[in-house]
Amino acid sequence: MTQAEAKLCDLVVLPELVVTGYPPEDLLLRPSFMDEVDAAVDAIIKASRNTCVVFGSPRRFGKVLRNSVFLAQHGKLLGIYDKQFLPNYGVFDECRYFEPGDGEQCLFDVNAWRVGVGVCEDLWHDELALRQQSMCCDVWLNLNASPFHVGKQSEREALVRRRAISFSTPLVYVNPVGGQDEIVFDGGSHVVDAAGHLIMRAPLFECRGTVVDLAAVGQTDIAPLSESLAQMYQALVTGVSDYVLRNGCHQVVIGLSGGIDSALTAAIAVDALGAANVLGVLLPSRYSSDHSLADATALVENLGMDAITLPIAAGVDTVEQILAETFAGWGKSEPDVTEENIQARMRGLLLMAISNKTGRMVLTTGNKSEMAVGYATLYGDMAGGFAVLKDVYKTEVFALCRWLNRDSEVIPENTITKPPSAELRPDQKDSDSLPDYDVLDAILTASIEERLGVDEIAARGYDKAEVKRVVRMLQLAEYKRRQAPPGVKITERAFGRDRRYPITHGFRE
Repeated sequence: MTQAEAKLCDLVVLPELVVTGYPPEDLLLRPSFMDEVDAAVDAIIKASRNTCVVFGSPRRFGKVLRNSVFLAQHGKLLGIYDKQFLPNYGVFDECRYFEPGDGEQCLFDVNAWRVGVGVCEDLWHDELALRQQSMCCDVWLNLNASPFHVGKQSEREALVRRRAISFSTPLVYVNPVGGQDEIVFDGGSHVVDAAGHLIMRAPLFECRGTVVDLAAVGQTDIAPLSESLAQMYQALVTGVSDYVLRNGCHQVVIGLSGGIDSALTAAIAVDALGAANVLGVLLPSRYSSDHSLADATALVENLGMDAITLPIAAGVDTVEQILAETFAGWGKSEPDVTEENIQARMRGLLLMAISNKTGRMVLTTGNKSEMAVGYATLYGDMAGGFAVLKDVYKTEVFALCRWLNRDSEVIPENTITKPPSAELRPDQKDSDSLPDYDVLDAILTASIEERLGVDEIAARGYDKAEVKRVVRMLQLAEYKRRQAPPGVKITERAFGRDRRYPITHGFRE
């Protein structure tokens, strides 16, 4: 507000629910929390001066809550607008908390401007837009808490252009920047004139104030849109930085296998937190190849981070010896996936011990393809505080690593080109248990993102038996995903908030 006053702005516009952050979830149901919200709103109103401040906050309305916009100037409240359309899909649960507004008051007089106000989902509803077309105003404001997913900014701008033309009014779209648990907000605030021309776009993932003079003709301030992989990578960096730091940690620890997932996770962590705050741990077993250790060491050197080596063979042998007599008594002496999982769980145990001793958060390294089909070990490689790649398919992991290496080698080339392997048994390859990742990811994308059935996916040219097997694995792995750490959301159908299925059910495709 101080900067806006100094620049003689008529309005300063802040995002939806900026007072609490989005989503505040069940904090809204605690009276003591809402007491603090009320106090914060009063403080903002009293601090307002010549510039009118427009900001979002929950508010108590009798016995219910509303998702509201406050307009304040000269230390007084000018007016309140209540959000009319409450989203209740994907990450949004607003019907759980709020009652919709009646829409009676959405136009306000501010400094000789006639100002229209809406909140996020309001802008997407054609029914509301048709009612608003007849309203005469000088500028329309839309306050948002719109999470990032790849391609989202283009969708927003197309809608805002369409609405500005139908309203015959400039439209200001304001969106926050930063991470909140799994959700990342990419900003992308922008302004469109009455003819639908973009006149301002703030840089994605950059928190800054921008001054727009709606009376100036021909002036533009349009930050370029980066390519999809760059946006995806920045979302992951932002998600890690804000989750770790806002939860009181400053340092992280990552198990480095020499594989591509842990390599990308480490690169993201270094960009998010700085190399000095990232510790890599090499955890070789009797099945770890020489090239895996060499690749992990090369990565550490490329990133400038610290690393230690903790061989797990002796610990695994001890656990197996403890269990040997019991397993033999059950007639279960032959090694199987049990012994493979003991190795993964030994690694998880050591990483969590380092976390407990040092206060570093463990970042897990599993990707969305693995989480989808359950190709991960509970209390092993799934053990940790934050799952960086939880919403990144394996094929996207490869693409991101190649993008990182576009100018110079960050991820060792051998890490990218060698066949993926968990290295939990001799000569193991991921392809022993799963379809090739380009096929697996295509089937998973069709099932998860597009919600297609087996027959529809098979009609795209995939073997029907293979499709049924993948979909079956997807269904059976729900119990693992429920126990996984939170992770950065970058798609429209992230596990957890977006995609919610029961663990126990009899439905089969």
